[in-house]
Amino acid sequence: MNPRLATIEPSQIRALAAKKRPTSIDLGLGEPTLLPQQRFIDAAARETAVRGMKYTLNPGDLELRTLIARHYAYPGMSEGRNVCITGGSQEAMYVAMKTLLDPARDEVLIVEPAYPAYAKIAQLEGIAVRSVGMPAATEFRYDPGAIMAALRPETRLIVIGSPSNPTGRVITRAAAQSLADALLARGGEPVWILDDELYRELTYVDDAGSLAAVYPHTIAINGLSKSNALTGLRIGWTIAPAPLCDELIKVHAWLVTAANTFGQRIALGIFSEPGALSEQAAWYRERRIAVLAALRDSGLTFVEPDGAFYACVKLATGTDSLAAAYRLVDEHDVVTIPGSIFGASLEGWLRLSWVAPIDAFRDGLARIASAALV
Repeated sequence: MNPRLATIEPSQIRALAAKKRPTSIDLGLGEPTLLPQQRFIDAAARETAVRGMKYTLNPGDLELRTLIARHYAYPGMSEGRNVCITGGSQEAMYVAMKTLLDPARDEVLIVEPAYPAYAKIAQLEGIAVRSVGMPAATEFRYDPGAIMAALRPETRLIVIGSPSNPTGRVITRAAAQSLADALLARGGEPVWILDDELYRELTYVDDAGSLAAVYPHTIAINGLSKSNALTGLRIGWTIAPAPLCDELIKVHAWLVTAANTFGQRIALGIFSEPGALSEQAAWYRERRIAVLAALRDSGLTFVEPDGAFYACVKLATGTDSLAAAYRLVDEHDVVTIPGSIFGASLEGWLRLSWVAPIDAFRDGLARIASAALV
């Protein structure tokens, strides 16, 4: 057995989800409740009936890659050769770390609260990993100064999620520019940024920045899982400068050969139709209004999300969030996710997914409020 596995715990998110009963209110998994846009699935099926299901090129269908690159149009990364289609955004994360980092000398700095897979992937590869926490006192807003202060000579990669899973925070335009300017002024070997943009299409504020738009040493990763309710399709992508993207493709090809052809056909349909990528975002914007009203009515302390479909609520001072989450599912039949799994800065909080029906979300908040945990 690989000895590194002994240091990596299984997913607590999945462990809590497994305790869900038929009667449970599920505020746990980040799983859209919307159905996919069926027209794209039907079109892909018709094409498959005619053309079969053969491999695409290792980096994916060139037409799809070109459409993705042109859609985001990041400076210096607007051609098909800047894109690699992956098996979901999580493979994109793995490929980026595997390609860029030398376990013998490099470290990754994770900006927390953060999706736990970032650290687990680094640990699996034997890469040194540290974190810098954005504090609750500032409602977990991204602070370029704190990120820069946390850098060490061996830091080669900074990982940021915007919008964030779990807090829903985005990096503002000013913060993105400030971080880019500071990194460029630093000199020496460049520090790369891995920007997880999986919730980019589900952004509800006007001041969301884009690191790939202002910092040339950025790898942007994304996918269709959240924006288009296609979590099970496992279609994601990396967007990166061409010389690095060539190396990303090399690693990706040895891992999975190529992303699944049927999924790429669905993605091609979505990117070929103007507005389809963000079509479902209108539902989330409307739902957020009702969610914020429910949170205010609940009396709970919460962070207002800029994007994604999560809300973080505060527990009573000193409360263990993991123990609280298990108590809630066992005794109150509501599934929540403990803040501690996203980093020390979110200990004492719970992450709630708000894709459940709004009445169920309100009921879940009431159960949390009545559980003597807040």
